[in-house]
Amino acid sequence: MNAATLTWRQYRLERRLFWRNPSAAFFNFALPLIFLFLFGAVFHNNQHELDVIVPGIAGMSLMSTTFTALAYNMTLLREQGVLKRMHGTPLPGGVYLSGLALNALTNAVVQMAIIIISGKLLFGLPWPRDWIELIVFVAVAVTCFAALGVALAHVIPSFDSATAYVNAIFLPVIIISGVFYDVKDTPQFLRDVASALPLKNAIDGLTGALVNGHGIAYYGSSLGVIALWAAAALVLAVRGFSWEQTRT
Repeated sequence: MNAATLTWRQYRLERRLFWRNPSAAFFNFALPLIFLFLFGAVFHNNQHELDVIVPGIAGMSLMSTTFTALAYNMTLLREQGVLKRMHGTPLPGGVYLSGLALNALTNAVVQMAIIIISGKLLFGLPWPRDWIELIVFVAVAVTCFAALGVALAHVIPSFDSATAYVNAIFLPVIIISGVFYDVKDTPQFLRDVASALPLKNAIDGLTGALVNGHGIAYYGSSLGVIALWAAAALVLAVRGFSWEQTRT
């Protein structure tokens, strides 16, 4: 059986396992939508705020379905010895990890589709103005956040402490990056910090694709920042990866 067929079968297995965990499905899909509906209801008469919030929550969703999910999952799989056992099977390691990555990618794409449709039907946003820009920014952002999640899992000592480690990064980042408000209203030093983070730049690119129609060239610097984070995260994720239950 070739690698592509094995990867497809492993991906299908990961999808079944995902839907067997209702809490994971809730966190990945329902929670961002709850935020979207709540803030949409508050600002239903303010189109500018909606134009800010919808791309912001879309960016947050990309981060939660990749960075947060993989940081948790990789820590759990390592602690339970699943990674070590899988490494001892005939299944190639790359196939197994590809199945995990494709599962996270699918969740990100589904979440993005839900937010786009909700933004159009409920909050008056147009359909994406630049589909190519949307695809490019989603692909680069997903790669970046997924690699960061795997890299973070290398330093989390146990699954019991995973929530503290992940939220210590996730919550400040979504606040600083302007998920729920326009960062132009924040002090300059916070804007400078946000501009160096991948989530803020991902939100900028999504805003261009979903709201104002500015092309990739307009957000070239934002794409570059995300790409730099992705490259660094991929190096850390690969160099720190271990199949063993005990980290070295």
